[in-house]
Amino acid sequence: MSFSKDKRQETFIYLALWAILFMAPVMNSYIRAGTGNAEFDWSEVFMMWKQYAIFFVIFLIHNHLLAPLLVYRQKRLLYFSLVGAFVVAFAVYQCTSRPHMMGGPGGKPPHEMARHHGPPPMDEHQPPDMTELPPPKIDEREHFKGDRPPMGLLGQHDVLPIVILILMLGMNIGIKLYFKQRHDQRRMISLEKENLKQQLEYLKYQINPHFFMNTLNNIHALVDIDPEKAKDTILELSKLMRYVLYEGAKDTVLLQREIDFLRNYIRLMQIRYTDKVTISFEEPDVLPEKSVPPLLFITFVENAFKHGVSYKKSSFINVKLLIEGERIKFVCRNSKIDEKDDQHGGVGLQNVKQRLELIYDKNFTLDITDENDIYDVRLSIPML
Repeated sequence: MSFSKDKRQETFIYLALWAILFMAPVMNSYIRAGTGNAEFDWSEVFMMWKQYAIFFVIFLIHNHLLAPLLVYRQKRLLYFSLVGAFVVAFAVYQCTSRPHMMGGPGGKPPHEMARHHGPPPMDEHQPPDMTELPPPKIDEREHFKGDRPPMGLLGQHDVLPIVILILMLGMNIGIKLYFKQRHDQRRMISLEKENLKQQLEYLKYQINPHFFMNTLNNIHALVDIDPEKAKDTILELSKLMRYVLYEGAKDTVLLQREIDFLRNYIRLMQIRYTDKVTISFEEPDVLPEKSVPPLLFITFVENAFKHGVSYKKSSFINVKLLIEGERIKFVCRNSKIDEKDDQHGGVGLQNVKQRLELIYDKNFTLDITDENDIYDVRLSIPML
């Protein structure tokens, strides 16, 4: 749809330029007739149109057949070879079709013509007149009136029409490249958006399936120990899954909904751990009616539970969300498990970085501090 719109705009530009060019001789004749310098001469206009028609035909051939070879198919050698042949053919035509500007009939120069217009030879019986008669004045404007070339391109040096032809072809290429670049930019933006959606779908399923399995196991154990708590846990799990399935497919969600999702996630994860694990979640008392991309913070929180909780010793996870002006500041700190070859974050963290770059470009900050016993994430993004 956008490509056809670009083609219509490109065609409109060409039509406007050629309409102006073909109207120029008419306007020029009207102006000259209005000033009293000459009468309006349609024959002169038609002569100009005849010459412009040659350029117009070459333009049509170049626009529809030659230019696409370079702009869309990248066949540079074939394009420049054909264009070079066109320019050479045009130059030959230009030189062979130009009338003899400096000569009259038969190509004779003006001084030769003047000799034939001189006085007749003297009679042999007439006494010679020693007074030299001046040559008769010749009105060159009258002499060239019937043989003068039409006004405009053909009245100039032979190289000028060739230069104009090359400039015309270059303008055609430039306009086509402009619209192609604009189309490619829109296509790239569309691909980035599509890539963003695909990454979002991927991130949506990055929530560890073991989380759901372990939560179901915990619920199974609670059924006999605390049935009421098991019911509440099932309800929280259903809310979490509903958010992932439905809200996660949207481009943006309300900040309040994203915080509720984080709170439910942390609450379900707390069921699995003992009092040795300290888990806290801080949020503003009043939240603005702003939006954020869905499932943006969950990767950091999930990594905190995956890499920061130990069943053998005390550990902690602190999640905090602050509002600072028109920006949201997210902080996630957790203890680290002393495991060899532990890669905190992994693929999920790389994906969320790419996602942040696609959504916010450079208008975000992500600072990650990886110390011996503490892993600290600080993210600042603008509110949508």
